[in-house]
Amino acid sequence: MKISNLKSLIVLLGFTVSLIFGQPFRNVNPESVGLSSNRLKRLTDELDAYVADQKLPGGVALVLRKGKSAYFYSFGYRDKELMDPMEKDDIFRIASQTKAIISVGIMILQEKGLLLIQDPVSKYIEEFENTKVAESDGDGSYEIVKAKRGITIRDLLTHTAGVGWGFGPAKDLWEREEIMGWYFAHRDETIQTTVKRLAKLPMDSHPGEKFVYGLSTDILGAVIEVVSGQSLDQFLKNEIFDPLQMNDTHFYLPLSKIDRLTKVYSSTDSNIKLAANPGKREGVGMIGQGHYVNGPRMSFSGGAGLLSTAEDYAVFLQMMLNKGQFGKKRILSRKSVELMITNHIADIPFWWEGIRFGLGFATVEELGGRGMLGSVGEFSWGGAYHSTYWVDPNEDMVVVYFTQLLPAINIDDHSKLRTLIYQSIID
Repeated sequence: MKISNLKSLIVLLGFTVSLIFGQPFRNVNPESVGLSSNRLKRLTDELDAYVADQKLPGGVALVLRKGKSAYFYSFGYRDKELMDPMEKDDIFRIASQTKAIISVGIMILQEKGLLLIQDPVSKYIEEFENTKVAESDGDGSYEIVKAKRGITIRDLLTHTAGVGWGFGPAKDLWEREEIMGWYFAHRDETIQTTVKRLAKLPMDSHPGEKFVYGLSTDILGAVIEVVSGQSLDQFLKNEIFDPLQMNDTHFYLPLSKIDRLTKVYSSTDSNIKLAANPGKREGVGMIGQGHYVNGPRMSFSGGAGLLSTAEDYAVFLQMMLNKGQFGKKRILSRKSVELMITNHIADIPFWWEGIRFGLGFATVEELGGRGMLGSVGEFSWGGAYHSTYWVDPNEDMVVVYFTQLLPAINIDDHSKLRTLIYQSIID
């Protein structure tokens, strides 16, 4: 058989296997998509070293280039105490990586003509008609005043609505309502109920004036429920998960998948330790395994509630890289995607130099200002359990990195991951 014919047969067989087993991405030799196998081994060695040095329990790293899987590596342990190896299809708590999916959900509703992102939130949730703001007087006390204007859906998408996690000037009032932090899985009330209570509390700043990271996307989840007439989990299943075959993405874990849920660990000064089950809130976060299996299963947190696999989430991101389409399924129009990944916060101060914020994603505007390898136009975010992702349109690349470490201290794996992926580019 001629070499050219043999190569064609191999490609065909690989495609056929992907179809049979439902794999969304064809695994390829890194060199075929412009990456170096030898250079990627540096990443493999580094990830293994984090496990050996007791800095990580384990994780999964997936690199797509030109729509193909060039690097897909599971390392360490799903359960370190049982020496249960991490598998590529293991399920992780993705926390704030939920936000991007909810943001896409809002854009879907806009494309259906059911809302506009310029709309006031009060159009859909009347409790936001009289938004108040707690203005600090600088000596620990505050004054509650009427907001200068109403909160819009766009404010929520850009985290400029002034909605925090309950730790602002009026912390005492938020604490009294027991609305603190990003964790919702323990709640025995619906997200709409919580959001309606939240709406009556004073916000941390006036809408449109500051970047305030907090419960904005949870409010968006409630808006989706009101506008669609569906629960948030059902809406996402119908509009995103089923069309993209994201079959392992859930708010609460089906009992049949318990053995695939990775354990949460916490950093110490010298090593890592298993987090408590289920755990409890410390500061803004939930330190523990959480209520994703045995909780009330009532609250669908649009800000931080989803579980997923690296491959599922990569499908979602590849859809965004493909300007709203994956395979034959179109989720969004090209123009909606373009709007989402452009700067919407103008000159409002943000956390990092060279980076601005769009509709659900951080976006790179100045590579030198950022000071890290990447590209202008790259969009990204991460999650509280130490997961991260980015999409680089210039390099036609998607990166998903999942681990479960909260808190994560004395570790530089995110920066190393970025460096060792970009240094592997050879085209």
